[in-house]
Amino acid sequence: MWNGWPLDRAVILFAGFGFSLVFIQVTMMHYRQNFRHWSQWLPVIALPVLALNAFFLACVNHPTLRNVFAVLAAAGVIEGLFGFYKHFTGVGKRVDGYRFHNFLVGPPIILPLLISALCALGLLALCRPEMIP
Repeated sequence: MWNGWPLDRAVILFAGFGFSLVFIQVTMMHYRQNFRHWSQWLPVIALPVLALNAFFLACVNHPTLRNVFAVLAAAGVIEGLFGFYKHFTGVGKRVDGYRFHNFLVGPPIILPLLISALCALGLLALCRPEMIP
């Protein structure tokens, strides 16, 4: 079980809040685009699942929750990189291609990398030796 509030627990809880906040932003932006591509549903579905799992893991240090979180976070890293690719190519499809202006008004290329970074942060918290029972 968790003893007090070790750094690992706080980091996983922080990641859960990060997933929740990014979920709100991503949902609004993809809704605005009418979910034109199937891949826009990936973060809308995955982020609340990641957030709930992180919150449960912060409350209960159970091996099953750790394993599920590890799998979901690893998939989230890949999903974020895929999102970065889709957003970057989306900027290039705008009129005049990869101009600075298109990076300002096109799909945000950093937001998917934020998902990858939060997932990687959660994985790092899981990999600390103190987390292993």
